[in-house]
Amino acid sequence: MSTAKVGIVMGSASDLPKLEKAIEVLKGFGVGCEVRIMSAHRTPEDVGQWAGSAATRGLKVLIAAAGGAAHLAGAVAARTTLPVIGIPVATEPFNGLDSLLATVQMPPGIPVATVAAGTWGAENAALLAVQMLALADAELAAKVAADRAKRADKARQADRELQGKGG
Repeated sequence: MSTAKVGIVMGSASDLPKLEKAIEVLKGFGVGCEVRIMSAHRTPEDVGQWAGSAATRGLKVLIAAAGGAAHLAGAVAARTTLPVIGIPVATEPFNGLDSLLATVQMPPGIPVATVAAGTWGAENAALLAVQMLALADAELAAKVAADRAKRADKARQADRELQGKGG
């Protein structure tokens, strides 16, 4: 069995640069991840097999990122009872609005947690996955708290710098 706890799937290779932040965040917390490229439309059988067997491979949370019709997160959620986090990827011609609407419009019983589109979404998806894992891992929970404190310190430092300039 793999040591990965989070599965990340994207609809195409062009999505990888947009998901690098999620991979970086998970690694920063010491959380292993399994990363795949599969399409809800071009390789639906592969998506179903991957999602359906995720728990047996030791995965605890799945992240799915897709643009356009953005059916990947829903296709993944339909094949597993693991939590699924959807990242709407901005694509042409609607700059991600279509992806966002497709990701958040899930029918009752097949939930997908949806985060912001773009790079913020990748970072937030990874952080949400870590928070979910931290529910059963005190060491990881402490890392989450430390990360939050670091982010607060950074914001306070920016304010101090502004105040120091007479702002």
